[in-house]
Amino acid sequence: MKILVIGVGGIGGFIGSFLHNAGLQITFIARNKRLDFLKKNGLILQSSIKNIECSKLNVFNSIKDGESFDIIINTVKLYDFDSTFSEIKNKIDGKFVLLPFQNGIYAEEEIKRNLGIENTYGAVAQISSYVNDKQIIKHVGKLATFFVGKYDNSNDNKVEKFCKICQKSGLDFRFKNNIKEKIWEKFVFLSAYSGMTTLTQKTIGEIFSNDLLKDKFITAMQETYNLARAYKVEFKNNPIEFWLQKIEKMPYEMTSSMFVDFKKKKRLELHWLSGSLVKNSQEFGLNMKVHKEIVKGII
Repeated sequence: MKILVIGVGGIGGFIGSFLHNAGLQITFIARNKRLDFLKKNGLILQSSIKNIECSKLNVFNSIKDGESFDIIINTVKLYDFDSTFSEIKNKIDGKFVLLPFQNGIYAEEEIKRNLGIENTYGAVAQISSYVNDKQIIKHVGKLATFFVGKYDNSNDNKVEKFCKICQKSGLDFRFKNNIKEKIWEKFVFLSAYSGMTTLTQKTIGEIFSNDLLKDKFITAMQETYNLARAYKVEFKNNPIEFWLQKIEKMPYEMTSSMFVDFKKKKRLELHWLSGSLVKNSQEFGLNMKVHKEIVKGII
């Protein structure tokens, strides 16, 4: 099984290190100083699950014309998704499974619009990992679970086989028939979390210690949940209640990667998170008061 990993950051590097370490045929796409480091030093992961160092990587700065792959794992930031997706469509031959590990719903919806729902897969990463200043991937905590599935809720032998291969390599990959539920469950929290921490420049603990900010955070989650229901996404349990229980156990000082990027004056995913909610809610006439405030306050 030929596998392409696009983006060798916290998620792509974590997944890729386990697969490469298991002896699978992996091609990596990276750019700039990340590419230079990987060519010279290899892929280095520090994790409580397993420390891995991979040398002699098959790593390039772009996809070669006419290549074919069974599985494509795309982990770039949302603002790089369109260009990466275009490269995949124009350069890769044959049938492939594209697993988009981006936040929100933009990536899956774009794939569906271009390739059809029968060729659309969803992917969700539950992990805290990042590339530090020394270009080493640091995995924080022990949670590292990945959910994948078909957007039309059907079974898929190739993806299920890939999940089993991942599990043998030490990765917790799980096939989900209702992947939309997992995507939106995460988006309900993430849209509020990234937006409110960046807007207020406060940690999750500081926000939930302030009644006004706590109410806004919960309202932001409700707004996202309302749009999910408008899209007829089915939930086994109320995701807001699920996240409120989770938030109680989160470290007081925890904050979002978007707020970290904001402080570093890096490009943000705002347009594809709160921005997309505001835009997509218009056809349903839904109120996105808090997400509108987030967009206007951060831009």
